[in-house]
Amino acid sequence: MTQTSDVQQARSASHTIRACLAGYVVQAIINNFAPLLYLTFQSDFRIGLEKIALITTVNFSIQLIVDGLSAKFVDRIGYRASAILAHACAALGLALMAFLPSVMPPFAGLLCASGIYAVGGGLIEVIISPMVESCPTPPKKKQSIMSLLHSFYCWGHLGVVLISTAFFILMGVENWRILVILWAVVPAVNMIVFCIVPVYTPQDIDAPAIRPRKLFKMKLFWLLMLLMVCAGASELAMSQWASAFAESALGVSKTVGDLVGPCTFALCMGLARAFFAKMGERLMLNNYMTFCCILCIASYLMAASGIPALGMIGCGLCGFSVGVLWPGCFSTAAKALPGGGTTMYAMLALAGDVGCNAGPTMVGMIAGAFGEDLRPALIFAVIFPAVLIGALIYYRRMPQEKES
Repeated sequence: MTQTSDVQQARSASHTIRACLAGYVVQAIINNFAPLLYLTFQSDFRIGLEKIALITTVNFSIQLIVDGLSAKFVDRIGYRASAILAHACAALGLALMAFLPSVMPPFAGLLCASGIYAVGGGLIEVIISPMVESCPTPPKKKQSIMSLLHSFYCWGHLGVVLISTAFFILMGVENWRILVILWAVVPAVNMIVFCIVPVYTPQDIDAPAIRPRKLFKMKLFWLLMLLMVCAGASELAMSQWASAFAESALGVSKTVGDLVGPCTFALCMGLARAFFAKMGERLMLNNYMTFCCILCIASYLMAASGIPALGMIGCGLCGFSVGVLWPGCFSTAAKALPGGGTTMYAMLALAGDVGCNAGPTMVGMIAGAFGEDLRPALIFAVIFPAVLIGALIYYRRMPQEKES
């Protein structure tokens, strides 16, 4: 009877994991679809690019706010309700993007729509990883499953760019509203799935719960936060400039650069996460993350070399090197502080997003100070993976707090 119940539980968990994988595809749609239409918004609605850039700012700013607030309300309303709410906001926000610009001032309509789906994106970022970590899967496989989970963000990113581009070629970019509605179907369907599948939470883990006040006093917690900040900064400092690298390295148009640069980066990052999902049980996570940080430093220096072909190789290599960092930090935190609960995961998501904002911002500021030259900015960005290496080494040397 025990074996039968274990098999049934494993099958139920597999359905939950599939829903979570789809959740990260939804996250990829939220973050990467609207930027493909920025030039279309500019021409259709006569909105300046400086205003259009605020769409991305609003999206990630609201996600940051939701990350911070969710530590208080996710446990109160429950993970199932949070998952349903997240996907409902994502579907509604995407659908409204097709209609609001026509019934109210276009710029205000776009901001309202992006604000609604940003709430969904923030919630997805907070709840999906702990749900997967809480699933009844063998401990040795958890870090592999976490890497697989985050690889679906990369595949979603690639799918959004490639499918959208194909749609625009076949149907015309003027029919973008139809495509927005089609993309809104994905979170709508996954919302229904989350109404049915079992939902596992950190409370299901057999570990003493750590109260938030105690959590915030732990050195280990703040070290994990530093890991997440550096992981986010290492990834986004390169990926946000991938289009510029492709333009300068290959001498192609901005449109082609927008496709080649981000797609190369996302593909290599997805392959890295898929590789670790396959080989994770045979690799020591901390050592592998340290190796990837060294590889990341090398990739930044290659991109800053000024040699076009080497710069593009560096861009792809960076995507591969940072692939394991974000999910690896979540797995490290789950192993080090299994009783951290929703508060820990929400704060880790917040720290990661802070890094995602700080990394590309600092690269842009330094490039501006050097006359729009990205090379010194990329050399400076080496500091993010370098600090991450130091934090990983320090983490290995603090066993007493981890055991407590």
